[in-house]
Amino acid sequence: MTDVPPLTLVTGPEELLADRAVAEVVAAGRKADPSVEICDVVPGQLAPGGFAELVSPSLFGEAKVVIVRGVQDFTAEQTTEVTRYLADPADTTVLILVHSGGVKGKAFLDAVKKHKPNLVDCPKLGKPGDRIGFIKAEAKRAKRAITDDAARVLSDAVGSDLRELAAAVSQLVADTEGTVDEAVVAKYYQGRAEVSGFTIADLAIEGKRFEALEQLRFALDTGVAPVLIVSALATGLRRLGKVAASGGGSPKDLGLPPWQIDKLRKQARNWNPTRLSAAMRSVAEADAAVKGAAADPAYALEKLVLTL
Repeated sequence: MTDVPPLTLVTGPEELLADRAVAEVVAAGRKADPSVEICDVVPGQLAPGGFAELVSPSLFGEAKVVIVRGVQDFTAEQTTEVTRYLADPADTTVLILVHSGGVKGKAFLDAVKKHKPNLVDCPKLGKPGDRIGFIKAEAKRAKRAITDDAARVLSDAVGSDLRELAAAVSQLVADTEGTVDEAVVAKYYQGRAEVSGFTIADLAIEGKRFEALEQLRFALDTGVAPVLIVSALATGLRRLGKVAASGGGSPKDLGLPPWQIDKLRKQARNWNPTRLSAAMRSVAEADAAVKGAAADPAYALEKLVLTL
């Protein structure tokens, strides 16, 4: 199987990406040799000497793809066994080692990297901007496009699990035509997205007071803490001021993802320094109100939204 990397090292905690990386190598192996034998194990399934037996050429020299997942859990004996094999690998065996990330087993990873494997990194996509990028990439894989706003709404509706996000994109692509926009996502996922303080902040900053009030009341009815809503409004205004004052500042200078900067620049068109200062004072008053200075936090928040 000359077109398949003989050694692949998959590292990182994102299981979906790791599974896909493994599947791509396996598919390449099957394409090169439809009769290839696939062996998929974890360290706990390997008895002493089991790895050497697993990767050794078969009696008739058939090709093998050997996948070992969770290599961070190798015992010292297993680590020695694998390292010994890597010094003299079998020509007919493709080996895929999967490590879940973290410091456990780092010395073994360093030893594997000395053999120049095909490296695949599968980091956790913890930031909203990363998940939006993932959603857009999923649509592109399906030869379709999705707008930034639609990707953001879908991320809010489905959550942070990549498998669920991938399934959602797949479903939207199968059920619709053309570019997937915000209206399409709202049609399929209306009511699933939790109302957050940032949703309310965006609406209030954009001057959509009635929509903001509607979302505020829904958020309060579903148990969103008033202090979190005030915090989101304060954060939104601080970011707005930061972008407005930066002129043509780059995403790196501002510490914000490009999509967020584009949105803030559009929002900033309706603001000036005087309005922004007054808004920040109103936020400070509302913050004190929801922390005990007023009898009715809900009224204080409604007053804040109307003021903005």
